[in-house]
Amino acid sequence: MAVPFFEGRKNSRQRAADIWDFCCSPRAFTVASAPFSTNLMELWTFHLSLMPHSVKPLLFSLLVLGGDVCRANTEVGADVFFGIEHDSNVAVDEVDRSTNLGDIGRRFGGGIRVNHDFSEDVSGKISYGFNAIDYAEFDRLSRQTHTLSTGLTRNMGSLKGNVNYFFTNARLDNSNFLNYHRVSPSLSGFVSKRWFFRGGYVYGDKTLKQRPGRDATSHGLETDAYYFWRGLRRYFNLGYAYKTENSRADRFDFSGHTVKLRAVQRLELGANLSTLEGGLRYEQRDYQSLTPSIGENRFDDRIKVFIRLDYALTKRLTWRFYADYSDYQSNLPSADYDQTVLGTEIKFSF
Repeated sequence: MAVPFFEGRKNSRQRAADIWDFCCSPRAFTVASAPFSTNLMELWTFHLSLMPHSVKPLLFSLLVLGGDVCRANTEVGADVFFGIEHDSNVAVDEVDRSTNLGDIGRRFGGGIRVNHDFSEDVSGKISYGFNAIDYAEFDRLSRQTHTLSTGLTRNMGSLKGNVNYFFTNARLDNSNFLNYHRVSPSLSGFVSKRWFFRGGYVYGDKTLKQRPGRDATSHGLETDAYYFWRGLRRYFNLGYAYKTENSRADRFDFSGHTVKLRAVQRLELGANLSTLEGGLRYEQRDYQSLTPSIGENRFDDRIKVFIRLDYALTKRLTWRFYADYSDYQSNLPSADYDQTVLGTEIKFSF
């Protein structure tokens, strides 16, 4: 059952301001990071300044090796999208806060990606994405997310070795909120005509502005199995992950298990192939230390189900419809709530 964040406050803008103040300092530094008004070099410099020194050599190696982006073995792609969604309970999951009120948000964003084959056995990729939601009432909780990822893949006979780096910068109302770094080496390959497996190790490092107790590093193992019933026309994905997170404040330390199931079906709707996808994700978290506000160790059970349809209007234009339902159960009242999101968006790829 959802528990009100602040009793007696009915104005949605006040509730948004309360949560924003809980997440970010009003004096949080601002940078020119608007996706369309900032030139690429300024944005690139901003993201490099946030990366730890340990991952910069990997990124620069990829840039040097992939510098000749005009050769035939290089693919460049991009997309832009815009849409609208209704959220039944606007929340900031990273700090266990929800408004218990719904709102409508405008969504927009885009991305660019480069894939390069260095040789027959070695390939690399780099991509940048921007995603934003602008709420009508909870404007202080409007969110902008920048992502940067790079990766190297090497063919090793029947297996592929991969090393991927992923960086996220999330901002609330244009103020810095969250930085997250993820490095993941993995092995993958087909074990039969229809079965494909992947396994890897994951290291994560997150920092929350003005919430130093939640700064954390994490270690985890994950595995995925894919069953291609009709090739890419119809396939299933079953995954499992184990994760331990060590936060600066002991009360946020936890270990967790995650199980996910996903099904994908290509549909012939009109002249182009559309995609119907649905899935279920279950996560269990056991916190290792006493949570003072409830006088006991915290535990969470989180279930999320989703369904989405990507209707291909043309080869480059896609109309997406999606619905998500999340049920977060916890003995910490502020982390116990449910949420339904319904939305639609138009995406143009080129």
